[in-house]
Amino acid sequence: MPRKKKTDPDRIEGNTTDRLGLGTQLRSYLGSLKLKNYAEGTIVKQRFAINEFIVWAGERSLTRVSEVTRPVLERYQRHLYHQLDRHEKRLSFRNQHGRLSALRSWFKWLSHKRHVLYNPASELELPKLGHRFPRHVLSLREAEEVINGTIVTGPIGIRDRAILETFYSTGMRRLELIGLDAYDVDTDRGVVTIRQGKGKKDRVVPIGARALAWTERYRHEVRPSLVVDPNETALFLTQAGKPFTVTAMSVLVRAYVDKAAIGKTGSCHLFRHTMATLMLENGADLRFIQAMLGHVKLDTTQIYTQVSIQKLKEIHEATHPARMKPEAKDEDLKPEDDYDDKSQPNES
Repeated sequence: MPRKKKTDPDRIEGNTTDRLGLGTQLRSYLGSLKLKNYAEGTIVKQRFAINEFIVWAGERSLTRVSEVTRPVLERYQRHLYHQLDRHEKRLSFRNQHGRLSALRSWFKWLSHKRHVLYNPASELELPKLGHRFPRHVLSLREAEEVINGTIVTGPIGIRDRAILETFYSTGMRRLELIGLDAYDVDTDRGVVTIRQGKGKKDRVVPIGARALAWTERYRHEVRPSLVVDPNETALFLTQAGKPFTVTAMSVLVRAYVDKAAIGKTGSCHLFRHTMATLMLENGADLRFIQAMLGHVKLDTTQIYTQVSIQKLKEIHEATHPARMKPEAKDEDLKPEDDYDDKSQPNES
């Protein structure tokens, strides 16, 4: 089977010679995002989403920004609704929302720059998105099983244990952990500085004593043997002495989750969800969880109040008037607690 040709992530589709061509204006827009110091990940997503639209428009002989009208965008929205992904499944509403949001941002910029007479995307209605529950959250026992799957008699096992412990203790994102430098862990204060997290914001979060101990062991016993470039500052390194890629980090963590055979799937974000849920169940204030996770809005963090069912179950069992004590037996029930069969309608 022939290998699928990789696409150039920097490629701009469409006409790039016409000043008002779709491709030319996309290049200018992406350049403006770079000047405004937007995150590289955001720029990549914008490029991909708008490129997809430009290809679709080109197939319909639409090559200039002035040719894109509101009916055209509505047709494209219907196209997205029926489009299939590489797994032959319809695009999720979240995926559709992301692509249309990119178009709205682009045409808002085009309108501001007076490259179009009016903004055809200004009244485009995006699919509604609800808050999604995390697919899986680990229990305390399950989290320990995954972490204890590391074989700490060798250097790579020690490194992997430090990675899992750091994810579990801090709840940081995958990119945030990959971006940690060796000096970002403050052993005296027991904190980690996350630099340029989501939204290009720095934050300082506590790291537990156990995670700190494993991280320090890795840093002193293992990391020096992995370093190839003496100028490399990344804390966690691969066996090749390079910082992890997002894919490599996901593969590493997922392998330990699968190895534990706990009937749940997931990778790096699984520990983020687990940390937030377990801390909330143990009485942590929601605003503290918000600060730990680096959420801008408290609404984003509140999803964990719905995931964290344990406390709700305890309150339900303690206060609901229809509760029954576990030690109660059938013979302890009074006659009046049972149904009066004579009062029921004849079902024959």
